[in-house]
Amino acid sequence: MFGRKKRWHAVKGQELTELDKKVMYWENKGKLVPTRDLIKTSEQIEGIRQSGLINTAVLDEVAKHIHAGMNTLEIDKICYDFCTSKGAIPACLNYEGFPKSVCTSINEVVCHGIPKEDDVLKEGDIVNVDFTTIYNGYYADASRMFIIGKTTPEKEQLVRVAKECLEVGAEAAKPYCFVGDIGHAIQKHAEKYNYGVVRDLCGHGVGLAFHEEPEVVHFGHKNTGMLLVPGMVFTIEPMINMGTWKVFIDAEDEYGWEVITEDELPSAQWEHTFLMTEHGVEILTY
Repeated sequence: MFGRKKRWHAVKGQELTELDKKVMYWENKGKLVPTRDLIKTSEQIEGIRQSGLINTAVLDEVAKHIHAGMNTLEIDKICYDFCTSKGAIPACLNYEGFPKSVCTSINEVVCHGIPKEDDVLKEGDIVNVDFTTIYNGYYADASRMFIIGKTTPEKEQLVRVAKECLEVGAEAAKPYCFVGDIGHAIQKHAEKYNYGVVRDLCGHGVGLAFHEEPEVVHFGHKNTGMLLVPGMVFTIEPMINMGTWKVFIDAEDEYGWEVITEDELPSAQWEHTFLMTEHGVEILTY
């Protein structure tokens, strides 16, 4: 198309690889394809994998200690202390003004909850703990849901289905398919339960920076969005609401980060960092 910026090009002096041919085929069909810098080298992938191991260990440490009666500032300290003890950096800390090392989002808080001394976990709460690690310059990102003690069957189901949404999204992520395939699968599964899939936030490329292309939306249609190519690294992180998909920013949050469900019903989210391979995705964080 006239005036369209080419996102993929042959490397001068080199023969086209099979990857080149497949990507250029889809670009010539008018599809959005990645730039070469989104295809990670083996060295970069190994660096992201090592960062992912630390990120997983941070969330494992949270799992050992999280309980009713603790406040979310204590969770922040656990994450900061463990991460830095491994020679890594919490990516959230001071990122665009975010004041803490981890996001702790309780019940109707969809995401970006800021740890606070007066946010005390209670029996029956559900809480998302979302942590991103920088290790040797490489980023890895994941979140988990925790149920505090015994909760309601409705909240238990929400947490379970949100995890299933992550899993069906990962199953839909195939080499030389599209980001929209992920969102379509997630939306279809969530709506079986009349849950809302948040549309204002999305997953993202990751690895060399906190947020890279592509935007990984969790709703929509097949064969839309960016082409998924082996070597790409990205998150899938569906935010599933018990009621409406609509959200708002908490007016009482002085930092302007915390996202709340519009109807103030609970929300749940799980997240992994994935590497696209020739055979499907490999999970780099848990």
